[in-house]
Amino acid sequence: MHTIRKVVIQNFKKFKTLTLDFESGKNVLIGNNEAGKSSILLALDLALGGSRNRIEALGAEALLNKDSVDTFLAGEKSLEKLPELIVDVFLEEGDDESLYGTNNAHQRPTDGVRMILAVMAEYGEAVQAILADDQPNFPFEYYAVRFETFAGRPYAAFNRPIKHMMLDGSRIDGDHASREYTRAVYAFNAPVEDRYKLENLYRQGKQAFTGQHLAALNADLPAYQFGVRSSVRSNLETDLIITEDNIPLENHGKGRQCFIKTEFALSKHKQGGLDVMLLEEPENHLSHSSMKALVAKLAENESTQLFIATHSSHICSRLDLRHALLIGPNAAAGSLKALSPDTAEFFMKAPDNNVLEFALSKKVILVEGDAEFILVEEFYKQCTNGRLPHVDDVHIISIGGTSFKRYMELANLLGIRVAAIRDNDKDYQKNCVENYVDFASDNAKVFADKDNDRSTFEIGLHNDNEETCKTVFGPGRKTLSPLEYMLANKAEAAFELLKGKPGELTVPAYIAEAIQWINE
Repeated sequence: MHTIRKVVIQNFKKFKTLTLDFESGKNVLIGNNEAGKSSILLALDLALGGSRNRIEALGAEALLNKDSVDTFLAGEKSLEKLPELIVDVFLEEGDDESLYGTNNAHQRPTDGVRMILAVMAEYGEAVQAILADDQPNFPFEYYAVRFETFAGRPYAAFNRPIKHMMLDGSRIDGDHASREYTRAVYAFNAPVEDRYKLENLYRQGKQAFTGQHLAALNADLPAYQFGVRSSVRSNLETDLIITEDNIPLENHGKGRQCFIKTEFALSKHKQGGLDVMLLEEPENHLSHSSMKALVAKLAENESTQLFIATHSSHICSRLDLRHALLIGPNAAAGSLKALSPDTAEFFMKAPDNNVLEFALSKKVILVEGDAEFILVEEFYKQCTNGRLPHVDDVHIISIGGTSFKRYMELANLLGIRVAAIRDNDKDYQKNCVENYVDFASDNAKVFADKDNDRSTFEIGLHNDNEETCKTVFGPGRKTLSPLEYMLANKAEAAFELLKGKPGELTVPAYIAEAIQWINE
């Protein structure tokens, strides 16, 4: 089995340069839309696949980094300065000498494969004539791809050294994707000699069908007769389908297709199975229960190295945040490998949470209950002259109070600015200062009312807005005082205040302080 330990990318799609280190088991790519997660999977897929036809179908114009092309056109246009697209896939060293060499970005001896998209040298004069044109004209048509190992030996799709598969949840039911998938898993299960034998038997069966069952029909026809295709475009591999309970895979729903394809590909095969699986948004089309079942399959996998691009907090946290790679703006990449085991396990065991939303944020206000969550956005507007939090790149996330430390550790690791708003529970010094001494930092700070008599959000809110609370909660409430009602119906009371007196509430001082600090 081959394992990818690193990829170095140059001038591929949105990346001018990118280096990522990988783990031998699971690698979960997270990031905002357009961060480049899909491009990383595509780079690995193309480099491992060794398919010249696929590169030609995609086109150099779609693959070359646009900034590199624009920079070239704006500068000295010479053959030597034309950008090259390179993807170096570094492998764990093994016994295969054909993979070992210095033909890589680091020029160090190790195992790996390389994809290079560059101008063909034999067309130098023609390219130079294009570059001499006064109009911006880039010679995309003269680019060709080469696939080489680090030893400098060529490889192609038919003899690729690494067995891998790409599954894209958004295109799981395409005819071409289904055929390619079936062809791949067939190759994993059937040794080469068995495939030749089965192919021969299948062709003989077609010929026998023509001779036995079409003979009577053809006997009454003139020179033109019916036959059955037996060419390479209609052979056993192209005609094979996968079924479950005698139902063809393509007749299942998209969610079930995604589950079946992933599970089947990860199962053990006669040929040793997959070295690498690339999964693009496997959560697509899956119900929550199906996604949980799929994650369980992924979690127990040990034989195949996984690369998963996802927008799902469930997948990200359940597969252990320490396996996550955060792809940020400007091709920056952050690893969560340094997260403490306790915190990683907490997110794995906790109910589905907002961990992915948190990890992709720049600034976050954490609150510990629904009441705070309902009102904090209104408080934010009052403290910022009417601006909404998202205008300042601030996210408001509600979590359990016991989770603050976990999120603050994650914030310190990723450089996220976090204001955690909580109750003092009658002891500000112990609960809000000493309790967080190992987690508070320049990036993460706890805000709470310093008056121990104002022990909860509701008490402080009531005391700062006593007349307003009497107006909203007083009439018709003979058994409960306004404060008693607020404590007994926290979320409902917050919603009534928001609906009845927006813009008229006095913001508790510690919350106003948190809002000011988050934007400093």
